[in-house]
Amino acid sequence: MAATCLVALSGAALAADGEEAGRNEYRAACAGCHGESAKGDGPVGPILNIEMPDLTKLSAANDGEFPFQKTFMIVDGRAGVRAHGDPMPIWGDRFKAEAAVTGGYAAEIMARGRLLALVQYLESIQE
Repeated sequence: MAATCLVALSGAALAADGEEAGRNEYRAACAGCHGESAKGDGPVGPILNIEMPDLTKLSAANDGEFPFQKTFMIVDGRAGVRAHGDPMPIWGDRFKAEAAVTGGYAAEIMARGRLLALVQYLESIQE
């Protein structure tokens, strides 16, 4: 019984850590353009003369279902999905480069983990 409670508490802690990680990734990587509220009102958009999308409406624009895989691929940017165009950084490359000290495949795993946390955060803020 105690082991079950420990596992359940660990899972809840990991979920909370994952949510916090996703929120932190969003603030560091996305808020400048998309705004703290993810509604497309960040300070960089007007400088680039680009209308930023409201990231809280991704599910609404997809018949009420969050387009998880598509969003992941767009944010990653390395698989030829260029729906966001050139102004948006290719976060998969940036995250992998930042993790390069871990070497090889570990850097890719770390990059994908950051992308996953970020996209899960975007899913959690849908209106």
